[in-house]
Amino acid sequence: MKLCFSTLGCPEWSFSDIISTACDLGYGGIEIRGVGNVIDGTRIPEFSPANAEKTKKLLTEKGLTIACLTSACYMNDLNHIDDVVYLAKAYADTASDMGIKYIRVLGDFGPEQSSELNIPAIAGQVRAVAQYAKPLGVDVLVETNGFFADSKRMAELIDTAGETNIGVLWDIHHPYRYFGETPQDTVGLVGDLIRHVHIKDSTYEDGKLKYTMVGYGDLPVRACIEQLEKIGYDGYYSLEWLKRWDLSLEEPGIAFAGYANYMKSLMK
Repeated sequence: MKLCFSTLGCPEWSFSDIISTACDLGYGGIEIRGVGNVIDGTRIPEFSPANAEKTKKLLTEKGLTIACLTSACYMNDLNHIDDVVYLAKAYADTASDMGIKYIRVLGDFGPEQSSELNIPAIAGQVRAVAQYAKPLGVDVLVETNGFFADSKRMAELIDTAGETNIGVLWDIHHPYRYFGETPQDTVGLVGDLIRHVHIKDSTYEDGKLKYTMVGYGDLPVRACIEQLEKIGYDGYYSLEWLKRWDLSLEEPGIAFAGYANYMKSLMK
């Protein structure tokens, strides 16, 4: 089982802090969603042309992989779509320079569905990014978020976009919470497209959603992993701890250690 964590969970850490913690806790990878006060992955100093080779060498020495370069490029933002596609292509460039296989884009502002969306129009934008990324050796992953947390819609989007380097980032939380999908439902509909997985947990308290450390909520985390193992999934299971957006959550060192321990316990 390959484990990583998103840097969304450690917004105040330096790149050195991130590397050290990943090694200390036995992680094999990192998902990059900003470093420190730089949220745009294309502008992270360690990924600049001047530093890229040094950073890649360091990661190799430490036995770490950058599993995904995670953007906030919303393919449904048709009022600013030229800027969105331009930035998504820049993410593909950075990923290629850094030897990163996947970039993430989003089809809706989410995480809950905002409104009915134009699937063919959004598919066209995803297709444009994927066509640009393909010769760079980069795949474009659309997250199960918002409107596209409904796996039937996600399957339609990917089919309509029609490029072989487009896949799914399965955030296990959103299809289950907002559309009532079971793990079997999701994997049955888009399992062959899943390339990267976000793990998080939550529960409801007084009618309000509350994110918890993994294993402390009531999300069927184990069942999701079991379904993926049945189809031979060999990608990363990435903790998406939403600390950057909610500073009341437990500190990253606690969350990252707890996640590693929980996930390793599933292998016993």
